[in-house]
Amino acid sequence: MKHLKYILSISTLLLFTRITQVKAQLSSAQLDSVVNKTLSTFNVPGIALGIVKDGKLIHAKGYGVRSIKTNEKVDENTLFGVASNSKAFTAAAVGMLVDEGKLSWDTKVTDLIPEFKLYDTYVTQEFAVRDLLTHRSGLGLGAGDLMIWPDSSTVTKSQLIHNLRYLKPVSSFRSKYDYDNLLYIVAGEVVARVSKMTFEDFIEQKIIQPLGMNSTAASWYRLKDKSNVIDGHAPVGDKLVPVGLSFTELANAAGGMYSNVVDMSKWVISKINEGKYGEGLNKQLYSKKVHEEMWTPQTLIKGSSPYNTHFNSYGLGWFLSDVNGYFQASHTGGLAGIVTQVTILPELKLGVIVLTNQQSGAAFTAITNTIKDSYFGIKGKDRIKQYNDSRLANEKEAREITGKVTAAIAAQQKASKGKGGLQQIEGAYKDPWFGEVNIEARKTGYYFTSKNAPKLQGSMYFYKGNTFIVKWNERSLDADAFVTFSLNHDAKPIGFKMEAISPLTDFSFDFQDLDFTRLHDK
Repeated sequence: MKHLKYILSISTLLLFTRITQVKAQLSSAQLDSVVNKTLSTFNVPGIALGIVKDGKLIHAKGYGVRSIKTNEKVDENTLFGVASNSKAFTAAAVGMLVDEGKLSWDTKVTDLIPEFKLYDTYVTQEFAVRDLLTHRSGLGLGAGDLMIWPDSSTVTKSQLIHNLRYLKPVSSFRSKYDYDNLLYIVAGEVVARVSKMTFEDFIEQKIIQPLGMNSTAASWYRLKDKSNVIDGHAPVGDKLVPVGLSFTELANAAGGMYSNVVDMSKWVISKINEGKYGEGLNKQLYSKKVHEEMWTPQTLIKGSSPYNTHFNSYGLGWFLSDVNGYFQASHTGGLAGIVTQVTILPELKLGVIVLTNQQSGAAFTAITNTIKDSYFGIKGKDRIKQYNDSRLANEKEAREITGKVTAAIAAQQKASKGKGGLQQIEGAYKDPWFGEVNIEARKTGYYFTSKNAPKLQGSMYFYKGNTFIVKWNERSLDADAFVTFSLNHDAKPIGFKMEAISPLTDFSFDFQDLDFTRLHDK
C-alpha cells in the first residue's frame, strides 16, 4: 500500500511539473529582447511575431523595418510573403473537395488532368492526388523549379504540366522524401478543375474570407492594399540589398500567399480546433476526418532535432514530428529575400508565427525554439547563439569553396591573358523542360542569357578543362554555377550540364537537372 501511495505521489508530482512547465512563457519584454537580438545577430531588417495560446492571439508585434529603402516600421499588420506556408492552404482546399465528395485523396491525377504525364508510365498511371502533396514522387529536390524561379518566367501552367514528363526521377516512386513545388502547382490545378473556380478564388472565398483574414490574398498581385508590405532582402557581400518578387503567379498554390501575423493567427487557431472557427466554434472549414488525414504522416523524413524527437515526417501540407513529448505540425517558407515559419503544438494549444524579410532561416528557428523552450521548461539554451554559430560555419565553408573557384579563374585568365579555355562554345542550346539559352561571344568574353528566365544572365569565365562558370548579373541570387560542356569527336561543344558552386545555393536553382543540347551556331 505504501508502495502504491509512493507511485501515486510521484505520478502526481510529474503531472504537476508538466503542467507547471506548460504554463511557463516569456514575458512581452523577454520576447522583445529575443526578437531584437535576432534582428541584429542575423542582419534581418524586419520581423513580425505572432503567438497563439488557448484560442487567443496573445502576442502580435512587428520589429524593425519593412524595407531598408524606406525605413518604415513593421507592425502586426505588415504583410509578408508566407511562401511555402501556402501549401497547407492548398492541402486544405483539396480536403474540402474531399468532404464534398468531388474527389478522394486517392483519385488518380489523370482522371482529373488527362494531360498529366511523368517520365515513367507506371508512375503516371498510379499517381494519386495524395501524391501531389507528400513530396514522394521520385523527383529530385526542387525538380523543375527553374520554370517558376527566380523571376518572371514566361512558362505557362499548361507548359509546366506538359514539361513534367521530361523531369527524370532520382528515386523510385513513393520510396523517398524530396521536397517539391511543381506538384503543388498541379494540386492547385486539381482544385480549379474540380471546383470550377480559379485556385486563387477558391482559397480566398472558401478559406481566407470565412476565417476573417481580411488583409490576406492568394498572391502579391491580388492584395487590395499594398501600403504596408515588406520588401525582401538578400545579402550581397557584407551588405543587404532589397530584392523583388521571385515565384511567378503560376506558383501561387506552392508559395504565393501574402499575409500578416494577425490573419495567420486565425488560420492557426482554426487548425488547433480541427477546422472549426467562428463564435463558439459553430462553423467548420473541413471535417475532423480530413483534418486528421492532413496531420497523419505520409512520408518519412530523415533528420535531427534539438529536442527529444522520435519521428520526422510529412503529412498533407505539413511537416509532422514529436518534440519533447508533444505532437508538432509546422512548415517553413522561403522566397527571394523572405523566409517564414508556422509552428503548432495542438496539445498545448500553442502556435508560433514568425515572418521575416531576409532569407536567414536561422533567424526564425532561433525565435521559435526559444519560445518553445519557455513552454517546455527548458532553461540555459541560447538558441540565437546556437543557430548563429551554425550559420557562420556554413557561410565560412561556402566562402572557402567559392573562393577557390574564383582564385582558379583568376589564375587561368592571367596565364592565358583572357584567351584560354574551350573555344566555339557560342550558340543556342535547349533543355527539354527549361527551354532555350544563348551563349554569345562578346568583346569581354562569353555571355549567358536565358529565354524563359530573364534574371539568369551573366558573364562566363573559363575554369578548367571543359568547364566554365557563369556569374549571374543579379548578385543577390547567390547561385553562380559550373557549366560543363560535352564534345563531339571533333572536340566541338554539343551540349552542357550545370551545377551550383556554393553549397548554400537555394535548392530551387535545380541546375543539376538541366541537360542542354546545342541547336545551332550564332
